[in-house]
Amino acid sequence: MRIAVIGATGNVGTAVLDDLSSRPEVDSILGVARRLPDTDAAPYSAAQWHQADIQCSDVIPELAQALQGCDAVIHLAWLIQPNSERSLLRRVNVDGTRHVLEAAARAGIRQAVVASSVGVYSPAEDAAPRDENWPTEGIPGSHYSVDKVAQERVMDEFLQQHPDFSLARLRPGLVFQRGAGSEIQRYFAGELAPVQLLQVLRPPVVPLPAGVRTQAVHAQDLAAAYAQAALLGAHGAFNICADDLLDGQAIARVTSGAGPVGLALPLPAHVVRALIKAAHRARVLPMDEGWLDLARHVPVMDATKARDQLDWSPRYTAAEALEELIQGMAAGEGRPSVPLRPRELNAQDRSELPAKNHELDDQVDPVLLRHYMADHLAGATVGVQRIKRMSADYVDTPVFPEISEAAEAIRRERVFLIELMKRQGFPRAMGSAALAWAGERVGRLKPNGRLPLDRSPSTLVLEAEMMLSAVTGKLHGWSTMKEHAHALGVDPAVFQSLIDDAEVQRDQLETVHRYARRRAFRTDRETFEKTR
Repeated sequence: MRIAVIGATGNVGTAVLDDLSSRPEVDSILGVARRLPDTDAAPYSAAQWHQADIQCSDVIPELAQALQGCDAVIHLAWLIQPNSERSLLRRVNVDGTRHVLEAAARAGIRQAVVASSVGVYSPAEDAAPRDENWPTEGIPGSHYSVDKVAQERVMDEFLQQHPDFSLARLRPGLVFQRGAGSEIQRYFAGELAPVQLLQVLRPPVVPLPAGVRTQAVHAQDLAAAYAQAALLGAHGAFNICADDLLDGQAIARVTSGAGPVGLALPLPAHVVRALIKAAHRARVLPMDEGWLDLARHVPVMDATKARDQLDWSPRYTAAEALEELIQGMAAGEGRPSVPLRPRELNAQDRSELPAKNHELDDQVDPVLLRHYMADHLAGATVGVQRIKRMSADYVDTPVFPEISEAAEAIRRERVFLIELMKRQGFPRAMGSAALAWAGERVGRLKPNGRLPLDRSPSTLVLEAEMMLSAVTGKLHGWSTMKEHAHALGVDPAVFQSLIDDAEVQRDQLETVHRYARRRAFRTDRETFEKTR
């Protein structure tokens, strides 16, 4: 059986690849994503890959062609952030589902499993378990819930037009696993949240909004449910959750790490909601107040149907899944894809570095080399900030995948350079990095022929050119360090790999520049249109 997984690089998609690759019934897997992962690393190496942006209707013929020969589709693609881009979220999450199903039908596929959510259900104020017949009008105040309801309506309309199609919709609770720790921190708590402290200290008392009550499932258990639904040709809705309920006290016990003695400190929900709303509007907190509304009002699900019809049962409790997530967030865990990128270097990157306090040989001037590397680090700091902002500013454009993939590679290389300098005993020159960082921000204030809050079409051209210059300079920097690789205690192949990566980034930025320059100065073309 050949199965296509749409959105195969995120929390659930990665787990589904893990699961499918171990099943003898599955002959081959097609992974589809907007941004491709490291296809040489497991579990991504188990799949063939196709790059597609499902938000635009013109993707349907291309995707239908890619899906030829597949027996089933598992559709998992869902954009959580940015909250502020509601039209983008709706295009990817709701329109994208329509495009995927239509492409599957055109490809002759008659079976799909789609990721829905507990968020599709109407509110329930008690803890009585509800089955799949509970009303699906969503939770007021939650844009995630609103879009999940709209997505299910798309599925209903599709089935009316294709009555011979088997379509299963899985409605899981929150999905946790250790490898998603860094991703979930970025999406909900933010990059600056001091979650690292949880490695050394667990709070004995955990403040929580009163009335929080949710269910969870480990990503591996959810992946098994998706695989079972696809292999069995299941049809209809299925609740997917662990048996235990995560209320305030249960969350406190896990978070504190103190077992039964962990205590929850209930806080007035309306006060917490107001604080979350203010922090989100101030761009301090990625999560908006709708997520709290969701956690307080979704019903408790009954997963009996999944047990009976999918022969599925969870191996992890919700508390165990939450504990894994906390450990993953504290350690900054991730996987080799852009959505799941780890917070710091992974084990492979660290193995390429010299031992700590590595001493240079006598033929290299440590002062000159330190200053050279510090200057490159200052440039890398500017580059990371610039391309990170570009990734956020142009998330709704066709060249976002190229910008985003380059941004992740540049971020990772900067962390590598910092660690390399540490292991040489080189102090970080904070002054030059800080000045470069400040200069990059001042540069944003330059006039561009538009109001300050508008995006100028020419800005993307100029920013792509500046990043091309920066990547070219970095490439020469890696070449210089390769010449002194043995003195630095690093295999020259490591620097060659960095040089090769810089060439890839240059190609990606050339694509961005080509796209922008052909539109920026024309009156008959839109720079920020949604199709190429």
